Order: sequence, then structure tokens, then C-alpha cells
Amino acid sequence: MAHPAHLEQTIAAQIEFTGVGLHSGAPVTMRLLPAPAGSGIVFRRTDLDNFEIPATGRNIAKVSYATSLMRQGVLISTTEHLLSALIGMGVDNVIVELDNLELPILDGSALPYVEAFLEAGIRTQRRRRETIRVLRPVEVREGNKFIGVYPGEGYRIQYAIDFPAPIGQQTAFVDLAAETYGTAIAAARTFGYKADEKRLRDMGLIRGAGPENAIILGKNGPENGPLRYADEYVRHKVLDLIGDLALAGRRIEGHVVAERAGHAMHTALVSRLIKDRSAWELAHVPVQAEPAEEESAAPLHGTPVGAHALASI
Repeated sequence: MAHPAHLEQTIAAQIEFTGVGLHSGAPVTMRLLPAPAGSGIVFRRTDLDNFEIPATGRNIAKVSYATSLMRQGVLISTTEHLLSALIGMGVDNVIVELDNLELPILDGSALPYVEAFLEAGIRTQRRRRETIRVLRPVEVREGNKFIGVYPGEGYRIQYAIDFPAPIGQQTAFVDLAAETYGTAIAAARTFGYKADEKRLRDMGLIRGAGPENAIILGKNGPENGPLRYADEYVRHKVLDLIGDLALAGRRIEGHVVAERAGHAMHTALVSRLIKDRSAWELAHVPVQAEPAEEESAAPLHGTPVGAHALASI
């Protein structure tokens, strides 16, 4: 039975991941723990006396090639893929423990998280879910880059990108209310151009990047196998956007339009939105007509694309 959309949820059991950070290349172990209703998503540095950083807009650190959080000088880096999976699959409350500063990149997508949620299950909690209901437009512009959020039912995203060859222009439209995140978005991997590798490594970035966790683009296309989607590049940008907008603290009820945006503009929109209390209100998700059991574990909607495969910029 599908989970009731009007109630909060957490994972049904502890989940553990190991890997390396995309930019740091440092090994990291990460555990996801069930959390009480109303607690939200909280990161915990087990290597720093369990120091906690809530995943909210007030803790956004300087953003460039990844989205990072900072509180009292303590950093959590590259949070966007996990946050995207949590929001996309309807997990409201979780504690994320990690023993280093950067989350593991895994296969470069959110698919490993979705598969882990499928295996562990999702537990419905006895608390009404709230959304950030957008009441009037909020926009951020920078040259030919743009992102805005507008009033509207559900959570719809339209994203347009325009990258150098061999990517070019792509546009995606996603409605998260349709519960297709696991099949339409989760498997889209991060990507980068082979020609940029040396420059980025010289900047101290992508030290953990490789063909097993990113689409590496040569002059004629991907150098490491076929794409998972024909438009995988723009789908990954949608994946990133969902994760970045999770820092608003709750799922958004509204329509998002982005053109040539990136992490910095995504998080700038979050900051602008949450600071303008006239632009939104907290609203309870309407109760579903069909009954559903509480405190139960059930599989998520949809079957993710199977996958065994440089920072998107």
C-alpha cells in the first residue's frame, strides 16, 4: 500500500554507505538513522564529537561545484544527492552520520539511495506533513542565468541547460507529485568534461572523480559507456536542484523554472525565499481519501533504472 502523502515519514531501519568524496577523494562511512517526527534532516559528524548541522538554509556555506553546509566552522560537503533522494522519495526525518567532511559520491547519482530505501522500507509517522506553499513569485537572475519559484499545485520543475558540445541544449519537466523520482530522476549521474579535469584538480576539486562515479565527456560524447537516459545531463541538474531546494527545510508546493542555473543559484533562491515571509506559508498536505496504515514499511513507488556504471558545472 502506498504511504499516505499527508503524514511525515522516516526510514524503517539503519542504512550504511561507504565510499569516497567526489572532491576530497577522502574515504567516508555514512549511516542513515531513523529520526522522530518533526526533526527534519540532520547531519552529524561522528569524527567531531557528534556535532550536528541541520539541513536548512541558514547553514548553507559558500557554494560552487557542490552544496555544502557549515555551522560554527564545521563543514558538511556535497549534500545535494542525498537530500535529493530524501525529498524525492518522501523521507522527512533522518539523522545522517558521517566520519568525514564530504558525503560519498557512490555512483554519481541518487540511485544507490533509492535502492537502499527500497530495501530498508519507509515508516509512516503520526505527524501531519507541512509544505512551503509559494504565494508569490521569487526570482534570482544573473546574466543569462535564471531561477524562479511560482505559486501552483504540486511540486513541478522545468529546467533548461545549454552546455558546450557534445551536450548542447536540453530541457526537462518533472512533476514530483507523480511519484516518478525513482524512475525518472534518481539514476542520472553527475558529469564533467575531460578537458576540464586538470584545471579542476589543480583547484583541489574532483580528487575522487572517475569513470565509476561520473559521466566523463570527451569531444565526441561520453568516454565511459552509454547514457542511462538520452537527456541524462539535464535530469541530473533536476536531481541537484531538488536536493538544493531541500534546504528550504520542507518540500515546496509550487512551480520552479530554471535556465542555465547551478548550485549557487539554487541555494540563492532558497535563501531569498525563506527570508521573504510574505512569499510563502506553511501548509498541511491534504488528507488522502483512501485509508492507509500508520507505522508501516512499504516499497516506494516505481522501479529505479538498474545501474552499475566530473562534477557537474
